[in-house]
Amino acid sequence: MQALGEEGFPARYNIAPTQPILIVMQNEHVKPGSNLPPRRAVLARWGLIPGWVKDIKDFPLMINARSETAAEKASFRAAMRHRRVLIPASGFYEWRRPPKETGLPSQPFWIRPKNGGVIAFAGLMETYASADGSEVDTAAILTTAANHALRPIHDRMPVVIAPEDFERWLDCKNGEPRHVADLMRPVQDDFFEAFPVSDLVNKVSNMGKDLQKPVAVAQPQEKPPKASGSSGQMSLF
Repeated sequence: MQALGEEGFPARYNIAPTQPILIVMQNEHVKPGSNLPPRRAVLARWGLIPGWVKDIKDFPLMINARSETAAEKASFRAAMRHRRVLIPASGFYEWRRPPKETGLPSQPFWIRPKNGGVIAFAGLMETYASADGSEVDTAAILTTAANHALRPIHDRMPVVIAPEDFERWLDCKNGEPRHVADLMRPVQDDFFEAFPVSDLVNKVSNMGKDLQKPVAVAQPQEKPPKASGSSGQMSLF
């Protein structure tokens, strides 16, 4: 994933699981007539940890949550009801992994909105309290079935929340998961554009903007023709 820099928040071109990501949540302390902004941004660990987890070492890393089942899953149910957030980004990376028989290597793609700018993924947030009393905000991105345009790359994609739906998505006080179920759908086919990029993106220490430079896609190599003749040597006749 990539987050685009805002004032006081540098651009990051290769965000990996367990690293901090920017999330936007409803400001619950705002009262009528208050000068406080309706939303606030915080940093959260990418990888949601439910509050009931005893030892995070024995718990799988949950960077994504399937939107179709999140409201029923024990790991995401409480967050879907009470802690829905927005995760701003300028795009995301996805890997296309061809079947082994094709002989093609896995290929990463940089996927961004055709119109540019920052978009908002649907996210969930949990504050995890460890046994020593320390707390950490954690988050996951909701995914849905890929649209027709991105299906050749991967069968899943992040849920994108349109600006006109921000308020409804974030309003957990008045909106239950069933009230926002219609928002968890693939974006239209012409929303994103995808570029093949170098596999340097697979190494978290690579963080430069050059990671998004398009590269040529590997093509399957043709097998050389078999030599004729019983000796195995090339025949001239």
